[in-house]
Amino acid sequence: MSRSVLTVADLSATEIGEVLDLALQTKAGENSCPRSLEGKTALLIFQKPSLRTRVSFELAVDNLGGRALYLSPPEVGIGERESPEDVGGVAGRYCDLIVCRTFDQSNLERLAAASGVPIVNALSDWEHPCQALADVLTIREHGGTAGRTLAYVGDGNNVARSLAIAAAGEGMDVRIASPSGYELDEASITVASQRAVGSGGSVTAIGNPDEAVDGADVVYTDTWTSMGQELEAKQRLEAFDGYQVDVDLVGKASPDACVMHCLPAHRGEEITDDVLDGPRSIVLDQAENRLHAQQALLAWLFG
Repeated sequence: MSRSVLTVADLSATEIGEVLDLALQTKAGENSCPRSLEGKTALLIFQKPSLRTRVSFELAVDNLGGRALYLSPPEVGIGERESPEDVGGVAGRYCDLIVCRTFDQSNLERLAAASGVPIVNALSDWEHPCQALADVLTIREHGGTAGRTLAYVGDGNNVARSLAIAAAGEGMDVRIASPSGYELDEASITVASQRAVGSGGSVTAIGNPDEAVDGADVVYTDTWTSMGQELEAKQRLEAFDGYQVDVDLVGKASPDACVMHCLPAHRGEEITDDVLDGPRSIVLDQAENRLHAQQALLAWLFG
């Protein structure tokens, strides 16, 4: 089976560094964009709709000389209308690459086992590795990673999981502040901590957001209620009371701290407008870097 990226841990810290180095070089125009997908077809299978993920992947495939085919949620019905094995088996006969945005992580694993072509996780309920690559790329551009502190405030979700592993491997001290019942799982903290060993970073779970943000160089948050969790919205709003990233909380960070959010944002819930749109926000840089990080990842996979 060809190399796939289903989780951040599928890439070593060294390999992540190679991908991000390539992203920085091509973004800066130092290297011409490699035509690694010339004559190849990428199938984009989406169970969940997205602005940034679809546009950035389609552009990345095109920039690399390939052709992208998009399948919307109703068109495949993966796991309902057709099994992941059948989808993967057929897609592997037609295409050279599958990019999948899904609910269940097992869909990705089953696709990868059946298709025989590389599979890239464009988001699952367990991880969001491409977002983490873009995030670390953005932090590199805004002060660097090694020896700096990243405070993640909010749900210990797929974004937090991938971010902790990738950032710890880059030498960052990662602090994760979540309310009781919504913490990042211990197994993921262990994986991130193992990555931190060789880089000089660290990973710490902290309940109090003020303590997590104190002196931090980067303050990061994500929505408290993700797609598919709408029925939990009221419960989650109550649980996350006190975890909003507002001016007061950001004021506890380093004077030159940056604010990040992977978008889409629920303005007025996990983050306030004046912070999201404020002078410390690097959210649009972060969104742009989805394209550069994913393009570099695909070039690296097929290079």
